[in-house]
Amino acid sequence: MLQTILGAGGAIGNELAKELTAYTSEIRLVSRNPKRVNPTDRLFPADLTIAQEVENAVHGSSIVYLVAGLEYKTKVWQEQWPVVMKNVLDACIKYKTKLVFFDNVYMYDPAYMNNITEDTPVNPVSKKGKVRAEIAAMLWKEVQSGQLEAIIARAADFIGPKNSVLVEMVYNNLKKGKKANWFVSVDYTHSFTFTPDAAKATAMLGNTPNAYNHIWHLPTSDEKLTMKEWIELFAKELHVQPKITVLPRFMVSILGLFISILREFKEMLYQYDRNYFFNSSKFNKHFSFKPTAAKDAVKWVVENVK
Repeated sequence: MLQTILGAGGAIGNELAKELTAYTSEIRLVSRNPKRVNPTDRLFPADLTIAQEVENAVHGSSIVYLVAGLEYKTKVWQEQWPVVMKNVLDACIKYKTKLVFFDNVYMYDPAYMNNITEDTPVNPVSKKGKVRAEIAAMLWKEVQSGQLEAIIARAADFIGPKNSVLVEMVYNNLKKGKKANWFVSVDYTHSFTFTPDAAKATAMLGNTPNAYNHIWHLPTSDEKLTMKEWIELFAKELHVQPKITVLPRFMVSILGLFISILREFKEMLYQYDRNYFFNSSKFNKHFSFKPTAAKDAVKWVVENVK
């Protein structure tokens, strides 16, 4: 049973490839320059913005996982995400392939961030959030029409080896003897999804027939730690002082004039000026899954991310 990862090699793709070996020995890795994770992986170079290449990549697959991460630029997202999603939907419908879409929380209403569930209203306030809402709606329209079996699997901000603001701003700085950096305030709670848990759960969902045609929040610890407490966990594990520099909103705006990633990040600052709790109890109960505790995720990062 061939299972295909579109967007292999990224923050979730590599871990997902490892997890899928529990369900199949036929794994196809698709990206512009795919690299094997498991010895038997099939490599399939493709550009997801080109319809024919996506169709070729999906052909023969029983399940497709869309875990691609595009360049973190609003213009790129606006231009490319709808194209990628249409290409993937068309191919999956044509070949009657099941789809698992790995999503984030950008489309949710910021007024409900203190308890984000699968039923949280969709009301994005950022340009990137509007793109995520648009592509999720495209997928859901095909599910409701009966043409597609699909899952939307959502994660909070990552704690893991790739694409983790927490690792970049806190762990990497403390490790170098610098102060941890954070945005707006360190007094609010913030959930982080441990990426190995997210990958394991994504593989479980894809291989559970009754999980389809639902939205699922991927397993995330229900501990309500403030950012100050997260920083203290990293400092303790590294045996350093938990020194912190908080970047206020105006400073992010100024730095954004010189640092492109901060310019792109500015519209997401609403996620840091309030409590952010990602509720994954639906998944945890259904699959009897216990997410990795915060201190254990921090310990894993310190031991594995060099």
